[in-house]
Amino acid sequence: MPSLLRVDPQHPAPALIAHAAEKIRAGLVVAYPTDTLYGLAVDPRNGDAVRRLFTLKGRPESSALTLIAADVEQARDVAEMSANAARLVERFWPGPLTIVMAATAVVAPETLAGGRTVGVRVPDHAVARALARAAGFCITATSANRSGQPPAATAEDVARSLPDVDAIVDGGASRGGAPSTIVDASLTEIALIRDGAVPWDRVIKFR
Repeated sequence: MPSLLRVDPQHPAPALIAHAAEKIRAGLVVAYPTDTLYGLAVDPRNGDAVRRLFTLKGRPESSALTLIAADVEQARDVAEMSANAARLVERFWPGPLTIVMAATAVVAPETLAGGRTVGVRVPDHAVARALARAAGFCITATSANRSGQPPAATAEDVARSLPDVDAIVDGGASRGGAPSTIVDASLTEIALIRDGAVPWDRVIKFR
């Protein structure tokens, strides 16, 4: 059974967040709430931890992982931010828009699934941002469920779907709904990869 850390979703206790962050730095898998659904956090620099996450989810290792950052400065540690990406960041972060950019060398190849780009966002959720900040680096953001199963909106959903996860940060029910929208800003033109919580027409109008 995973360890359960119950936190206030608006004002998470620093000691509990620090405890969860220690687990991430130790190579363990921690579930946590975001502004959309619950996600799974490992250190994206740790190839062994990333492989364990794939095994836990039953997810193909050919699928790259997206990341969550505490702030824009942390996002720059993992991604080379183009002018297009910087404009999107200013308009849509914090929020459910994942922006694909050229990855920096510090990100493990396993996280990128052999590619050269990485999707990153700063969420509009105090717990998710606090966890990334306490971990000292971006954390992975893949959904906290077995591949092919419905996404998890509560800690209870996570425990049912992933009984072998190492820890769950329980911040109550997430907002649910659509996952984050994913756009590619690594090239000259911004392109839609996955429609989601931020309507594509809003991104088009802004760019």
